[in-house]
Amino acid sequence: MKYQIRHLTRYCYQHPVANSYNLACLRPRQLPGQELCSFSLDVAPTASSVYARTDTFGNTQHFIHLQPPHQQLAVTAYSMVEVLPRQQNLALDLTQPWPQAAARIHQQQNYSPEQLKALLCTGASRMIPLLEGTRALIQSIADPKLTILQLAKQLTELIFLQFDYDPEFSSVVTPVSEVLLHKKGVCQDFAQLAISCLRALGIPCRYVSGYLETSPPEGQARLIGADASHAWFAVYDPELGWVDFDPTNNLMPTERHITLAYGRDYADVVPLKGLLQGHGVHQLEVEVDVVPV
Repeated sequence: MKYQIRHLTRYCYQHPVANSYNLACLRPRQLPGQELCSFSLDVAPTASSVYARTDTFGNTQHFIHLQPPHQQLAVTAYSMVEVLPRQQNLALDLTQPWPQAAARIHQQQNYSPEQLKALLCTGASRMIPLLEGTRALIQSIADPKLTILQLAKQLTELIFLQFDYDPEFSSVVTPVSEVLLHKKGVCQDFAQLAISCLRALGIPCRYVSGYLETSPPEGQARLIGADASHAWFAVYDPELGWVDFDPTNNLMPTERHITLAYGRDYADVVPLKGLLQGHGVHQLEVEVDVVPV
């Protein structure tokens, strides 16, 4: 399936600001099952400078600098992405039980670059602490006979069944402890909750940001800008590598999931963040369109 994606982030400032330094993580990944056909970034007003770099996890980040005074900043990413069907019949039970697999990850003598990245995703990170509550949650289902993938699948189902999706409950900075306490949140919260659980057992787990193709209600037209970013998690198996799970929808991602970036947590893959000179409040608007071509 091929998708045309538009992701607009607009800041409106109460008073003019200057020397705005921004970091954008908006370029979809080039992956074995995902082809980035085209990408462009539009900045208004015109940026003083824009340059790209690759971070530790292979994501493309763009540095954007606006020096003159401005009262609005709009950054729009246009992407064309082709996603191949994912292997939904992956044998989840053919690898080692999770205790042996987790021990194997931590006891190797020589690590490949990908294994080193996996190790970065085994401990606490800025937004995902290791909590007694998440440890207790995962231990309630952590049968030592299960493989890592079987355990991740059961955790995905547990979160889907026991936690309520509530877009009014949380923000991008809501801690995992609050999500666990109130048993509600959104896709970012459920992904970070699952990651905290699996890391409590020493299993590498990373945060994945992206998009999900959505369909309007039957009989209604697609609304421009009505789609949204999505998030899920990927767990690392020493034999199979990284495998994705979506706890918000209780499934393994399909060709409707478009991968944007991944890291230890949301802080590694924020779509747009920055610093500026100025004062006063601001308004944030985000519009996302994911349209099958």
